[in-house]
Amino acid sequence: MSAELVLTTQRITLPAPPAPAGVYKPCLVVDGRFLYVSGHGPLQNDGSSITGKVGRDLDLEAGKGAARQVGLSILSSVRAHLGSLDKVKRVVKLLGMVNCVPEFEKHPYVINGCSELFRELWGEDNGVGVRSAVGMGSLPNNISVEIEAIFELI
Repeated sequence: MSAELVLTTQRITLPAPPAPAGVYKPCLVVDGRFLYVSGHGPLQNDGSSITGKVGRDLDLEAGKGAARQVGLSILSSVRAHLGSLDKVKRVVKLLGMVNCVPEFEKHPYVINGCSELFRELWGEDNGVGVRSAVGMGSLPNNISVEIEAIFELI
């Protein structure tokens, strides 16, 4: 099943693609083969972002939900740039950053919110790539999660 069809059948709604908040491109295709996606935050459908530190302002499940929302925001930018998510062959790499308290230790669990979404769209083989999940003392505008991605294109 195609990624676009999964979105439709699962009734998954994407937020509007975010405008760059600085001097960078949201997406960049390299050699016609790879799509690099700049760090995205948990942009919601109403234009607001999920903010706060995981472990203080958000519990573990809310942090994971924020990471899923980041995944939706990434998908929105990818679709806007490529015209269709079906032009993505596979997820190559994710870098997940969690705005959290110093003693927080479950960064990989939080970033699973995005990874599980991508697995749902592209399957176990193509939807799961390599990944890093790290904690940060702060993120821009106090967003709770930021993720950047690399995709291989068809």
